[in-house]
Amino acid sequence: MLISPIILKRYNRLNNTSAITFLQKLFSSQAEEKIEIPKRIHRGPTDILRALETTISQDPTAAHYKYHDDPFLIPMSNVGKRTFAMAQEAGKKAAHWIRKEHADLFNHREADPIIKVFLPKVSFNEQSEVSEADLKQVINDVLVSEAQLVYKLLKDRGLDISNETRQALLELLCYTNDSDMLAEDFIEERWFRQSAKSKEKQRKIWKDNSLAEEIFISIENPTAEIYSAMIQGMCKYFQVDKAWHLYQESQEKGLTLSSEAYSSLLRVVNFLKESNDLRWALVEELLGKMNEAKIKPTLATLNAVLHSLSTMGGGKVPRTLALKVIREFKGLGIEPSLGSWYYVLITYCKERGPVSTILHDIMPEVENKEHQCLDMSDTFFFVTAMDICKNHLNDVDLGKRVHKLLHFGNNYNLIGDSYKESIYYRHYFGLTINNMPFEEFMQNIYNLLVPNIYVPEPGVMAEVLNQVDFNGAVEYLPQLWSDMIIFDHINRENLIESVLNIIENNKPEDGSKFHEIFAGIAWDLFNRLEEQGEQRFNKLRLTGDQLGKVMILLLRNKDFKKACIIMDKLDQEQHTVVGVPKIEALSMYIDSCIENMAPSRALACLQYCSDCGFPEVEDLGNKVHKSMTLDESNLAKLSKIVGPLS
Repeated sequence: MLISPIILKRYNRLNNTSAITFLQKLFSSQAEEKIEIPKRIHRGPTDILRALETTISQDPTAAHYKYHDDPFLIPMSNVGKRTFAMAQEAGKKAAHWIRKEHADLFNHREADPIIKVFLPKVSFNEQSEVSEADLKQVINDVLVSEAQLVYKLLKDRGLDISNETRQALLELLCYTNDSDMLAEDFIEERWFRQSAKSKEKQRKIWKDNSLAEEIFISIENPTAEIYSAMIQGMCKYFQVDKAWHLYQESQEKGLTLSSEAYSSLLRVVNFLKESNDLRWALVEELLGKMNEAKIKPTLATLNAVLHSLSTMGGGKVPRTLALKVIREFKGLGIEPSLGSWYYVLITYCKERGPVSTILHDIMPEVENKEHQCLDMSDTFFFVTAMDICKNHLNDVDLGKRVHKLLHFGNNYNLIGDSYKESIYYRHYFGLTINNMPFEEFMQNIYNLLVPNIYVPEPGVMAEVLNQVDFNGAVEYLPQLWSDMIIFDHINRENLIESVLNIIENNKPEDGSKFHEIFAGIAWDLFNRLEEQGEQRFNKLRLTGDQLGKVMILLLRNKDFKKACIIMDKLDQEQHTVVGVPKIEALSMYIDSCIENMAPSRALACLQYCSDCGFPEVEDLGNKVHKSMTLDESNLAKLSKIVGPLS
């Protein structure tokens, strides 16, 4: 070790004894220093990408990464988004089918070491040579049909199957109800298909006399694990009577079921008992049995109890019990998840019940935290909370807190599926548009979310248009009209009526640019509806009153030529056009005819007024007579329409 000049300088100032002591302390302190190697931190394959992601902010106006980065190909409507995503899934399915049907073409190695998902799936038939190892493999791969076939082949050939493998097969069949599951690769189909499941009513869909029941019957002395699997499967698919029978049978045999089996039974007590008192008594009985068997409850147990309480109406007793249950489970070290609070919300905030502010008490428990999906019910929290903010409390500040929590960390993963996401934003838009300044709503809500994250449904768009009319914010109308075209809303009669009413009632000042803008919207609307194919099932036709409004907007913009096209349609198709325009529109048209020296068109309009029975036709005829120079032929026509001229 080299001694620095500073140390030597200090050494010269000290005597020999003190110098030696100083150097000994110096070297001993350095010898005592140890290098501590930190423990290895496990890194996942995507950790580096996630770290890079945190360095950039998310652009809410950008399209989802699953869509092509091309403005002409990015879908802008709900139907377009679903079609685009499902088309990609169809391509994946086609690739899977080719790999399955032509497995011989995929024997080459794509990677080393081998990536299992790249290999074609092993297929079996009646002539296949199978073993228990094959059965284990298809069970691990969650291939239900192949597992059923391999089990049948093993059974027909008298080959032994271990109890462990039979148990694994039974659990697979009970979990899937003997049906093939959608592969994890098809993310988009799961995202869009969940919407149908969200609206399904609870009903029995368990397959009776299935392979699961056949295996159960074939076992001479079923264990507690086998009973637990059967009870869980039957409760999941609402075969509650058989599930309860198996539970009683297991209790008679003195078997100790799993906590999951008890949780499944707790979740369906509303099917087993009629009155609320009997239901709660059964809940207490099952919890007591768990305690006697020293079975530790879990989060699933808590949520099952809360789910049952939520089915007992909106009285005081279920609400009190819900909070008591949460408090007792917290004492056991079981923290509620978002799903637990979801059940509390639907217990307190009934549609026809009293107003409850329980969500204000729940938010401090959950906000500013990143939540994990610990229970399937967790995906119902955000859509329910926003529903309560809008329809139950009408509290925009509380809604903003819920929305902030949704975007905290990775909490957006708990939005659920496409259906829940759409319902969530429907409530969020409805809440904010009625409780925020309209300009703030358009800048901070609408422009950030539409259309890449949310496409407003016709009902929501109607609310937006109502606020435009109420606030006189006609400057946003061109943008909204463009969005309505993209979202395929122009076949909605109420929206068309709203647009026409807004641009007719909000008359701009003379010389304003909005005359041209409004006329352009009206003309575009007319042309788009006229160009609809005859084969369109829900083809929308403009009424006489709406055509009159279009004509007024064109005439305000001094566009007499296009107004004549509207008048010709009213005149030539008066037997098919429903209703008639207001007399103000026809009077304005006649004034324009006078201004443009078009007597024949003025007479045609007067004839139309006479045919429709307008009493003002005589006054309009006199105006034409006084304001225009008519030849004898036109005078004769005018006299025939309105009678003797004054």
